[in-house]
Amino acid sequence: MNTSTQSSAFAPLKNDTFLRACLRQATDYTPIWMMRQAGRFLPEYRATRAKAGSFMGLATNTDYATEVTLQPLERFPIDAAILFSDILTVPDAMGLGLSFALGEGPKFAHPVRDEAAVAKLAVPDMDKLRYVFDAVTSIRKALDGRVPLIGFSGSPWTLACYMVEGAGSDDYRLVKTMLYSRPDLMHRILQINADSVAQYLNAQIEAGAQAVMIFDSWGGVLADGAFQEFSLAYTARVLAQLKREHNGARIPRIVFTKGGGLWLKEMGQLDCEVLGLDWTVNLAKARAIVGDSKALQGNLDPNVLFAPPAQIEAEAIKVLDSFGTPYAGEGTGPTHIFNLGHGISQHTPPEHVAALVQAVHAHSRKMRA
Repeated sequence: MNTSTQSSAFAPLKNDTFLRACLRQATDYTPIWMMRQAGRFLPEYRATRAKAGSFMGLATNTDYATEVTLQPLERFPIDAAILFSDILTVPDAMGLGLSFALGEGPKFAHPVRDEAAVAKLAVPDMDKLRYVFDAVTSIRKALDGRVPLIGFSGSPWTLACYMVEGAGSDDYRLVKTMLYSRPDLMHRILQINADSVAQYLNAQIEAGAQAVMIFDSWGGVLADGAFQEFSLAYTARVLAQLKREHNGARIPRIVFTKGGGLWLKEMGQLDCEVLGLDWTVNLAKARAIVGDSKALQGNLDPNVLFAPPAQIEAEAIKVLDSFGTPYAGEGTGPTHIFNLGHGISQHTPPEHVAALVQAVHAHSRKMRA
């Protein structure tokens, strides 16, 4: 199906608050969505995953991926949906053999640790990721214009960490050994990753994603100087290749670096619309450093959601107040998208999420009154 006929198959958007905030336009309230909102903290997610048999069984099945993406929207009045997938689909398509054991993180059967393995790497045939693009289109149709759909990928550096380590890591010893002893190999991996991620996100946009996010989950483990050379530069390489608009609609680009607070000045120069911040950053200070050329997204500590609802509300208000008075004029100005400072914990009580969403919507409306 070509994209022009496909776009006409999508219902018009009923709630565009999230997209307006991404583009620094005034909104009636501060929009909220949560990283990992379709996930293990919801009993209905766990039931669907059991039916699917495995995490990848869930992610590679269009109907299941659609179902779990929509589950949080059935419970909470959140302002955006995010594609249910994994950040490691791209290296999996490169032939590295991704698998997930229950209760364990991802593992690669063929980690990339020497010159021969690096020489074999290439931008994968995007057809191998057709299941992701089919899910994007299916989710977009199922949303029926309720809220916008966010597509995403891991950053080139974050993907490289998993590709070299072969799994998650406590000390990043293998990937940093390569970075310091064979920077030529590391740059080669990162170039291929950046070009792969750009193609991957553009294909998600063509399939129906209305915003895209780059998760630099492990950028914060790098030393100053190394972050700029091995993470930031390759995130910039992705951004330079992304579609700015599709079928007449602008496609906001969001960059989130966990532990990136040290480099806000440099990240403020990135060619993207939104910067996501973890919970270590004060939003007022971030605004002062970044300036108002970007929307800011974040940044409640996910562990706040284990406190009683009254405390959750108080902490949410602190985050909203730290950003300051939301923009209310014509054209563009400073805007905020409420999120957690990282993914929601699987142990979070769902009713605490309901309390958070309610508090954000209520207090942010008061701030504009």
